[in-house]
Amino acid sequence: MTIKEIYNLAINKGIEADFRGKEGIEKLLRRVKEKYEKMDANQKEDFDKERLTIPFSDTRILFGDPEKEIKKILAGIDIDGEEILLAKELGDIDLVISHHPRGKALAGLDDVMQLQIDMLAQYGVPVNIAESLLKKRIEEVARGIAPANHNRAVDMAKILNIPFLCIHTASDNLVARFIEEKLKKDNPQTLGEIIQSLREIPEYKEAIQIGAGPRIFVGSEENRVGKIVLTEITGGTEGAAEIYEKLAQVGAGTVIGMHISEKHREEAEKAHINVVIAGHMSSDSIGLNLFLDELEKNGIEILPCSGLIRVKRI
Repeated sequence: MTIKEIYNLAINKGIEADFRGKEGIEKLLRRVKEKYEKMDANQKEDFDKERLTIPFSDTRILFGDPEKEIKKILAGIDIDGEEILLAKELGDIDLVISHHPRGKALAGLDDVMQLQIDMLAQYGVPVNIAESLLKKRIEEVARGIAPANHNRAVDMAKILNIPFLCIHTASDNLVARFIEEKLKKDNPQTLGEIIQSLREIPEYKEAIQIGAGPRIFVGSEENRVGKIVLTEITGGTEGAAEIYEKLAQVGAGTVIGMHISEKHREEAEKAHINVVIAGHMSSDSIGLNLFLDELEKNGIEILPCSGLIRVKRI
């Protein structure tokens, strides 16, 4: 496979798993195109034109010839200069894949948070309320990442001539669907049963051994689950802390997330929403593994690093 084929496969898999569905993605892309067409010449020149056809602005080819044939990949949750140097030292790495965005993909992280608005609406939160609350949080995230050294790892990849790709929301969509299907199948009635269900997933089982397994952050093992929502597995990063009150009002009982800030935890507790944190690196590993399995089916060798708990399902 070429880098372009790997990239397109990631996008297609992410769309297949997206909670908005194909129709929702098409509506999103139409809105982006309409906005682009109203821009002046300078705005159009600066616009990331991949957004016209790709719904995940945090999934991008960061460096390398898209037509390069790939036989071996170094893949990790976070790829920085150390991992790029490792790829160069190994000598036989054709492509490095990071889950967390770098370069222009990191600069576009706030844009993918629009997904959270649609997910919240699907769970029953009025879309105008979800949009109003998330708008403030999206702007906060945009300001937070603005001063970051976005291109540091990309610059290293260019100097060492190591092709570089990142797959973020496209991968997170895969793990969100995976967890949704697992919990639907197991139908846990208490938080303790949710933990037991997650423990059966190999990535979480291994994470437990290093002290990073699934944990209850709000509630207790005996608490009944109620309606489970997965608003904090995909969609860029943490949403608005105020959203827990709105989720409680539409009947949500338990939020499953990868990580949670203390402010968000406190707001969930006030709203009487249970919170189960599945784990960050382990959850990211599930999504990336589901994609990497597709590459191995095509004869590509995968070398895991940087927090990736590699589990094959092929």
